[in-house]
Parts: sequence; C-alpha cells; structure tokens
Amino acid sequence: MKIGVGNERAGTGSCPVVSKAGVKRTLTSGGLSGIINASRPPERVSGGRRFTKEEILSMSLLENLMGHTLIAPDDTWGLLGVMCVSVALSIFLEQKYKWAARVSGSIIALILAMVMANIGIIPISCVLYDDIVWGVIVPMGIPLLLLQCNLKKIWREAGKMLTIFLIGAVGTVAGAFLAYFALNGAYTASGGDAGDLAAVASMMTGSYIGGSVNFSAMAMQHGLKGTPAAAAATVADNLLMALYFFVLIAFAGMRLFRTRFTHPHIDEVERGTGFSAAKTQAAAFWSRKDISLKDVAMNIAFAVVVVWASNLIAGLFSPFAAEGVVTSFQEGLLDFVGKFLGSQYVWITTISVVAATFFSGTMEKMHGSQEIGTYLIYLFLFVIGVPANIYTVLTEAPLFLVLTFIMVVVNMLFCFIGAKLLKFDLEDAIIASNANIGGPTTAAGMAVAQGWSRLVGPAMLVGVLGYVIGNYAGTLVGILLGA
Repeated sequence: MKIGVGNERAGTGSCPVVSKAGVKRTLTSGGLSGIINASRPPERVSGGRRFTKEEILSMSLLENLMGHTLIAPDDTWGLLGVMCVSVALSIFLEQKYKWAARVSGSIIALILAMVMANIGIIPISCVLYDDIVWGVIVPMGIPLLLLQCNLKKIWREAGKMLTIFLIGAVGTVAGAFLAYFALNGAYTASGGDAGDLAAVASMMTGSYIGGSVNFSAMAMQHGLKGTPAAAAATVADNLLMALYFFVLIAFAGMRLFRTRFTHPHIDEVERGTGFSAAKTQAAAFWSRKDISLKDVAMNIAFAVVVVWASNLIAGLFSPFAAEGVVTSFQEGLLDFVGKFLGSQYVWITTISVVAATFFSGTMEKMHGSQEIGTYLIYLFLFVIGVPANIYTVLTEAPLFLVLTFIMVVVNMLFCFIGAKLLKFDLEDAIIASNANIGGPTTAAGMAVAQGWSRLVGPAMLVGVLGYVIGNYAGTLVGILLGA
C-alpha cells in the first residue's frame, strides 16, 4: 500500500528525483497536498530540470540553493558518518545532562536527523536508510533487545507496573479503533485510502504499546516504508510522544494527582533520599560491562539466525493471505493465518521470547546484547526522523496528529483510571504509560530523571515486553481494520 514513488524531494545530479507532474493520485493524510496536474506551469527551471510549486516548497534550504543536498544519497560513508556521530552525541548528552535525560537520547537523535534533513545536509532517501537500516539493522536489533524479555522474571519483578502497562496496551488498541472510525470519513473524503489509514493505525498501535521498532515492523509489513504517509505518521508519533512526556512529568507535581494517588517514590525524592541512588544507578546501567569477543560473535550470530529462521517460517504461511476480497469465513480464516503467521516480525518476536524465557541461563551469558541492540535501534531512530520535512508536517501530518492524539489520550485514561481503581501508586501509572507510548529506554530514562531509582528496572522490563506485544497487537489491528 505504498503511496508515492521514488525520492519525493526535488534535485539534480547525484540526488535523483522522480517528477510528481502528472501523477493522478493524492499523497494525503487529511487536509493535504492535492493532485499535481501535468498542465500546471513550472515555477522554476534549474539545470534543465523544471520544478513545480509543490516541489519547490518541499525542497530544503540547501536544495533550493544548490539543487542537491550537501551529502549526496550515494555517499554512503559520509551519511554513515553523520548518522553515527549524531547517535553518539545523543547518547553522550543523555548520560551527561539532566535536561537531555528528560528529553531522552532517542528524541534528540530524531530531532538532529529532522533538522539536518530539512536544512538539506542529508537526503531523505538513500540505500543506507532504505536497505541497510530498515532491511538489516532493525530486524537484527529486535532479537537482541528481546533477550532481556524473560516472561517469568517480568511477572516476578514488575507486577504492579506490568498490570497497568497491560491495561494501557488495551487502551492503545481501543484508541486505535476509536481514532480510525472517527477519522475515516474525513480521510477518505480528502482523497485518502482507508487502507492506508488502517495501516497507520496499525503502526501506531505497535508504537504505542512497544516502541519505534514496532512502528518500523508494521510500516514494513504494510508496505509504507519510506512513503509520505510513513513520514507524516513519524512526525505525528514523535511530536505527540515528546509532548506527552512533559505532560507526565507535570502530572507528578500536580496536586490533582497527588491527592488521589499514593506517591511514595516522589515523597522519597522530596525528603532528599533516593536521588543519589538513582543517579548512581543511571551511571551504572550503561557503564562498562564484562563483554568479550565471543559475546559479540554470539549475539550477532543469534540475531542473524533468528531473522533468517523467521523469514523461512513466515514464508510458509504468507501464501495463505488472500490477494483479493474475502468472500467466505474459510477464506477469511486463511487470510488471517496468512497475514498474522506470515509476518516476519511475529516470528522474530516469538523465537526471541521463547529463547529468553526457556533458555534464560544460556541467553544471560551472552553479555552485551542490550547494549548492541539499543545502539542499533538508536541508528534506526535517527533514520525515522529523516523523512519528516517541515512541508510534510504542515501539509500531510494534521490528521495523523489527531489520530495519535486520540490514541495517547485513551491510553492515558486507561492507565490512570486503572491505577486508581487498583489503588496503585502514581509513579507506576506514569512510568507504565511512558513505557507504552515511548518504550523501555524512555520509561527508564524518566524514572532516572525523576529520581525513582527502584522503578528503573521494572520500567525496562515492561517496556521490553511491549516490544513483544506491540507486534502482535499491531498486526491484529491492521488485519481487523483492513490494512
């Protein structure tokens, strides 16, 4: 269900462009950029290339001045250098400064990518992003992160937070259905495809239960990788996520919430205890670990074999998926089996969790899996910020922004109402909702930044569990909505 073709940015030379002129469809996300007619006169000519008004508006500053980005799409080493330096800077800032820890390194990496793409330093599409990061880095990162997902350990060590997290996951799914049916009419009326909206709802379900890795998995599953719809959804996703984190921080200090929930961790910090412990724990969490060359080799081998096996297994079921309209219950059941069990990411998740839970002794000896996996996901976080140019935000993101807003609000209501009914702590509700919307790294980062040291471990555990649930829930939502 890809919308759009080739590189949507205009340019010349080493930055090839597929002209939008004459394309008889709408790259819409509600409110949006209309059909570009071939008869429309060009607004500018540069180097023999005619640019329409829409193309000029979508170009970055340097593309307008030079006709191409500063670093060309085929300069893989240059782009890899920018990406790796940006990720290193994000991690450094997150671990060095309190303000950066509150924002989180993942958001910083994404913002850096957005800024450089909008200025025109880096292109929005290239082999490094589309084939290497999306096709290799992300699938390898998921099993390494899921090695921490021992289901027995999660239930034992994070009981209360896990309960709220699961309630919030139900809220995310409910929000996806509510948002889809509330916005479907407006989306299709503006020329959009209901299937694309369903796919975005599926992507956001994965993201708002697990994290960006689930967003990536669902985007690839629905064929939206690298499209304007995925770019607009990325903008809406991360904008709402960043704003919501500040809202959650504000909740911790509001009398409205403090008078209705118990808050022992907040009280501990305000008494002057716990903060230094949290700071020490944060420093120790990503400190130097006992890791050998054998550990690196075993981790990489495990990730590659899991992805390979998942592709083979998924290939056995994918032929059952219907190519046309389902006309009977039997066809519908086979279609469900083909789409769900034919998903590579469902099997990556399943195999990894089974290994982490039932072979925990062996898996725990593979030191460095969390560090390697997290670094690979940081590279991915940089890449998903690249397509989000300002023109896309202004013209194609508004409706997706509403969709994500609805989903975040419903998740928040489920988490806080559930915590109130079960008489759980305010901090548990805040961190569990953060783990739903942002993932394990942002949830643990907030716990550290607030000084809630005893919640850092549970935050990581339930957040990693979200990676598991997110792929299943996102796939189900996509199937049921007709993505």
